[in-house]
Amino acid sequence: GSSRLGTSAHSVGTACKPDFGPARGASSQQLCRVSASGGLSGLFVGIVIVLAAGVFTFFPVFLGIFDYPWYISLCWFWFILGVVITLFGAVWEFCGCQAAGRWHNAKARENDDDAAPTPYVMISA
Repeated sequence: GSSRLGTSAHSVGTACKPDFGPARGASSQQLCRVSASGGLSGLFVGIVIVLAAGVFTFFPVFLGIFDYPWYISLCWFWFILGVVITLFGAVWEFCGCQAAGRWHNAKARENDDDAAPTPYVMISA
């Protein structure tokens, strides 16, 4: 295995099977490769945070309640955090920074031969 966090002796296509035995510390056998979905997750989580910040900003702006400077500062903080996460997710997704993870179709890309797939045969009883 590797000494880096998140990599182990597991191959890319194997599922993680954690061992919940007496030793509960994370060993290199228990660490799994994360599926390559950082870009999409960043996009969705960032958009949800921006929308939530907009909902919480509605109260002081339109209803006049929670009109405290610290509350408005928190709304701005969450809005800016959501924008940063969304931009990170967009850059991550559009630049193709994802590693080939467990759900990546690497086997199909390795097959360069143009042979037709084997047809299925229906067995009637």
